[in-house]
Amino acid sequence: MNNSPKNTTKKTNNVSVFKRIMEYTKPYKSRYYWVIFFAITLSVFAALRPFLLKETVDEYITPQDSVGLLYYILLMAGALIMEVISQFYFVYLANWLGQDIIRDIRVKLFNHLMSFKMKYFDNEPVGKLVTRSVFDIESISKIFSQGLFMIISDLLKMIVVLLFMFYMNWKLTLIVMCAMPILVIATRVFQKKMKVAFEEVRTQISNLNTFVQERVTGMKIVQLFSREDIEYEKFKVINDKHKKAWIKNVWYNSIFFPIADIISSISLGLVVWYGGMNIIAENGSTSFGDLFSYTMFIGMLYNPLRQIADKFNEMQMGMIAANRVFEVLDIKEHIQDKGKEVAHTFNGNIEFNNVHFSYTDKEEVLKGINLDVKQDETIAIVGATGAGKSTIINLLNRFYEINSGEILIDKTNIKDFTLDSLRNQIAVVLQDVFLFADTIHNNITLENPEISREQVVKAAKEIGVHDFIMTLPNGYDYNVKERGVMLSSGQRQLIAFLRAFVSNPSILILDEATSSIDSYSEDLIQRATETITKGRTSIVIAHRLATIINADKIIVMEKGHVVEQGSHYQLINQDEGYYKNLYYSQFAVEN
Repeated sequence: MNNSPKNTTKKTNNVSVFKRIMEYTKPYKSRYYWVIFFAITLSVFAALRPFLLKETVDEYITPQDSVGLLYYILLMAGALIMEVISQFYFVYLANWLGQDIIRDIRVKLFNHLMSFKMKYFDNEPVGKLVTRSVFDIESISKIFSQGLFMIISDLLKMIVVLLFMFYMNWKLTLIVMCAMPILVIATRVFQKKMKVAFEEVRTQISNLNTFVQERVTGMKIVQLFSREDIEYEKFKVINDKHKKAWIKNVWYNSIFFPIADIISSISLGLVVWYGGMNIIAENGSTSFGDLFSYTMFIGMLYNPLRQIADKFNEMQMGMIAANRVFEVLDIKEHIQDKGKEVAHTFNGNIEFNNVHFSYTDKEEVLKGINLDVKQDETIAIVGATGAGKSTIINLLNRFYEINSGEILIDKTNIKDFTLDSLRNQIAVVLQDVFLFADTIHNNITLENPEISREQVVKAAKEIGVHDFIMTLPNGYDYNVKERGVMLSSGQRQLIAFLRAFVSNPSILILDEATSSIDSYSEDLIQRATETITKGRTSIVIAHRLATIINADKIIVMEKGHVVEQGSHYQLINQDEGYYKNLYYSQFAVEN
């Protein structure tokens, strides 16, 4: 039974992938050529040493010429120094080039990911994207540092060595070359097997990263429901698959490298036997210097050929990783940003005209929504979970594209605005507040240089958050750690309110922003809400109906439709209505 990744993995076109990688070398052409230059000089000086050794043995040691011996020793020392210098610059420049290239690819990939639709992130596991952005890109650097240039250097070294060998003794060279076809064939078979093995390794690494990422993120759930043993067993299975993939890799290496060593040893033995017999026969075709130098030449000829297979492993790993990265770069999941108008500010008139939208092809979430929000109005949207409330926010910010209809702000289609300027004028406070592992100040400003510390402090005092922040160690410079774990849900919400307030938006959206706060924060949240909604168009999505009684208009949604709209008192005074039933049922529960 064949379990190779050929059945499940798209075959990598190495040629096209390689050409694409080489496109990234264009800004660094001069450095690229210097690497090639030092690869050539390295090959020449490396092959020169055994040749000088032959001359030393035959011309000066055998005749016992001490003056000439010293001269050639100095020549050999000079060749060695030049070889070391060439090796240094070759390795240094090759690695430098590789790091510059992966930096460029990583920046391009990250920028590419940031412009994706939310739909893409809904369907792709975080661990996979982390693997592509970090581990796979790091593997690409090996193409230059340990793959391509090393292979070029080794091939050049083999060519130069063969030229020296033919010049010195063509008969011994032919003996050495007799075994080379066997090693070439073995290398080719090895390369094909290793390609499949490395594809499987990369797949299992991606699966392992995805699993660990999800479990670490959801560790609270794992522990709350006592799933440690279950998740441990799942991890063992995935880890075992990863181990088996690497074992297959090790298996191929364990077979190939002993074969290469045996062939090299047999060649050396044949050269020593044939050359020794010629020296004994004193026919003059072989000298002691030939034998000395050929023992070095054989190693210099076979080791690169053996190492080429090893370097091919690194290059193959890099090519597979590059192919995976390019697959992400080729994904066209971007929000179309073809708008020309720059929104410096909005009056705040919002219209939804017969808007249809679905996250998947199977089910429509919004079914012909019509909304009309006037300037400076505060409207509330209520309804059961899945009614489509939060979807309206996602569409207003253009996180998703609507199927049909149009969304207008100040009589202009939102598609006509540049994406950045549109989103800069719309601030959103979500129920699940995300904070970066950074200071309070940086989480509020998001490192916008146009927002000063003085502006942040002033805004915090206006909405009543300043005193709370100053109770924290280091105040505004307090580090909230990853995802803001050092703060309560209510405190995180206050930071989100302040973040929205300092951005000075034209339109404010509060998405369940008061649904999970503690009693201590409730008064602060209420004050903050009143402050930041004053003088701007606001959309409030809430389950707690008591918080939206004073809204100018309440929109009631059910299963993708607007079923009711009006003020609280208009809706509550209806004989029968969805809102009235929802309000009194919630009031009864709370009391």
